[in-house]
Amino acid sequence: MAETSAKKERIIALMHGADKPGIVARISGWIYARGGNIHHADQHHDNENGIFFQRVEWEPAGNVEDEIELFKHIAEGELGMETVISTSSKKPKVAIMVSKFEHCFFDIIMRCRMGELNCEITCVISNHEKLRQMSEMLGLKFYCVPVTKENKEEAEAEQMRILKENGADLIVMARYMQILSPNFLKNCGAPVINIHHSFLPAFAGAKPYHQAYHRGVKIIGATAHYATADLDEGPIIAQDVTTISHRNTVEDLIRKGRELERTVLANAVRWHLQNRILAYKNKTVVFD
Repeated sequence: MAETSAKKERIIALMHGADKPGIVARISGWIYARGGNIHHADQHHDNENGIFFQRVEWEPAGNVEDEIELFKHIAEGELGMETVISTSSKKPKVAIMVSKFEHCFFDIIMRCRMGELNCEITCVISNHEKLRQMSEMLGLKFYCVPVTKENKEEAEAEQMRILKENGADLIVMARYMQILSPNFLKNCGAPVINIHHSFLPAFAGAKPYHQAYHRGVKIIGATAHYATADLDEGPIIAQDVTTISHRNTVEDLIRKGRELERTVLANAVRWHLQNRILAYKNKTVVFD
């Protein structure tokens, strides 16, 4: 049986750079001229800063590696675009960092096992033992690295050793309740996505649901963002909210919030794995 189009390798390119006429025509025309078939193309113009963003996904007619090198010459050399290129067959390795809360941890694992997230979970790193048994029952390598104020530098060095040993293209903080140091974020070797249990920039830091309850807000939310050295201020990827009322207790807020956290984090991880996110100037462009 002939291989179907859906099973053929696709090239995915994310590009951004100074806006100028003819970029879309040049890219699409080049792919067409080589016999390629575009499956997805989207672009965004930041008129205020004069920046052009594009995501294009296509099925090449010839050798994938050759096509990528030639495309880079056009996008980077001729058009001056910063370019990140991946392929549809790549299955990124994901490391999960978690403390004691299970909801986001289980949700990411189950979505991966069901094929909803195209990734391989390479290891689980925690500062508590609580999720060891469940991780190992699921066949995941589990590492407990206790973290205190006194040993934080040594603990993060051990975590980075584990990440290097197991390989990670993405690190997911599935309610890992420790602040990652600038040194860790600089040297861990992969982007880090965090889920914050609040609609940032409101209620950053600890116990945001308690803060929201005492403030008497009528909506609460969750925010997935790339972790940076500035606590809870990295580029936002996904957010969602739900309504609350004066009748809701702190426990109600926490329950409703955890439902949001699962879906918001899953969306952010999915979009990252699908190469749909371009981050710039502490903002993101997320191509749908």
